[in-house]
Amino acid sequence: MRQACGDASAFTDRKLDFGGDRAGRITVTTTDRKTVGRKRQKLEKSGLLRYRASVDLSPEGTGKFLASHLYIVKFSIGVTYDQIRANITRGADALTLTAIIADSQIAEIDGKLALLFVVEGTSDRDIVKSVHEQLIPSLVKNHGPNAILEINTLRLLGPVRILRNYLPPVNMDGPTMKPAWPDSSICVGD
Repeated sequence: MRQACGDASAFTDRKLDFGGDRAGRITVTTTDRKTVGRKRQKLEKSGLLRYRASVDLSPEGTGKFLASHLYIVKFSIGVTYDQIRANITRGADALTLTAIIADSQIAEIDGKLALLFVVEGTSDRDIVKSVHEQLIPSLVKNHGPNAILEINTLRLLGPVRILRNYLPPVNMDGPTMKPAWPDSSICVGD
């Protein structure tokens, strides 16, 4: 029996077989728990199954960060995806920027590569200061003085959906999903 995005109820009642079928779908069976554990570990090692934890530093959480901005840094023609990835993986600045960057992505805008950063701070002024004193100098150092073509920013007001299934204003009760949220509304893959 195969379960798609619209029917996660089987995950609460039966043992799971993470082996999948030829199309890579997760199947639900009555497979022995030890076998499932080994398959789960195999999926974790291969990077297909990941776990994340989030500390809420917003005003609703610890209150450490009261503001959040999305910075879109568009690069000039000639900056490649591989260059960006290489600079990220070898960058010593990654550790110092962890304090201000909540999330980041590589993107493409109008044929040019860009980095998107969710930057957090105690205020709008704190974010602007951090970006201009830490983030931009790091990007210039790693990609060159003429690599940045344009920077845009948006003020973020609050999350709506996180990691596909989590809608904090709708289906979350603190750190967990509300018990009344239907299993059929949880996407676990197809």
